[in-house]
Amino acid sequence: MKAVWYERFGPAGEVLQFGEMQDPVAGPGEVVVRLHASGVNPSDVKLRAGARAGAVMAYPRIVPHSDGAGVIEAVGEGVDRARIGERVWIWNAGWQRAMGTAAERVALPAEQAVRLPDGVGFAEGACFGIPAMTAWYAVMGDGPVAGQTLMVTGGAGTVGRYAVQMARAAGARVITTVSSAAKGAHSTAEDWVNYRDTDVAGAVMDLTGGAGVDRIIDVDFGANQATDLALVKPGGVIAAYASAAEMVPRLEFYPFMFKNVRLHMLIVYQLAGEKRRAGERQLTAWLEAGVLSHAVVPGGGLSDCAAAHDMVAAGQKLGTVVLDI
Repeated sequence: MKAVWYERFGPAGEVLQFGEMQDPVAGPGEVVVRLHASGVNPSDVKLRAGARAGAVMAYPRIVPHSDGAGVIEAVGEGVDRARIGERVWIWNAGWQRAMGTAAERVALPAEQAVRLPDGVGFAEGACFGIPAMTAWYAVMGDGPVAGQTLMVTGGAGTVGRYAVQMARAAGARVITTVSSAAKGAHSTAEDWVNYRDTDVAGAVMDLTGGAGVDRIIDVDFGANQATDLALVKPGGVIAAYASAAEMVPRLEFYPFMFKNVRLHMLIVYQLAGEKRRAGERQLTAWLEAGVLSHAVVPGGGLSDCAAAHDMVAAGQKLGTVVLDI
């Protein structure tokens, strides 16, 4: 099969190789998926670049990317053969594994291949494993949000845009922060605040009649900590999935304590068991109901993988970069 891999960390154009690899075989409890699309996420790009502190190559050769979508073409022992031919989307393919989705085929545990509803394309399916499931976990991970007011920071981002839609679908009012009117429209939110030219805390307090918000979905906790604290209601939740500006922020403990705030620092790779099953069921229901829209950014084919990584690293795209396999 054709695949992309790297054998050392470094710039995409220098370390990513495109060529032939042996087809994978399904082991016990596994499926082989013939991939039609591979999603490129910031975490994939950072991992390939060796950007994590103390990063070492966990395997001699790594096929990147955790997300993808395709069709099951073989199953291993213990897996229902009726799954052969099933359209699926994939999660955690490249998480603590040597074989990700930047290839024509991948073998992985059967539970990591989730049914893709009819009418949903493979390119869209390649957006679900990290962006969509992170959004679900951030919005719904601590219980129902119907009737609540949520603030989503960075609503034009890949996770933020899904979070806005999911919160609205779950019955919440949503306010988001963006850096331009164009990004406000892209976010799909009814209420948005431009954080570049507006006092976010003051604007959101005005929008909520001084009440603040019940839950904050935060893309940059360290940078937003003071604003989050000012806006979250007593007993509220801040669900943060990144903190790029300040990777080790100083936590103002007592102000959070006296508001009885719950801080939920989450990572979708660790979402497991019934909690993940619940997310998959809810995502499937929303997809079948057609209530979610998707922002797919075409990244070319497998041979264009390095350029796709550079596109993600540049940070200018609106949506998830997806390779068409």
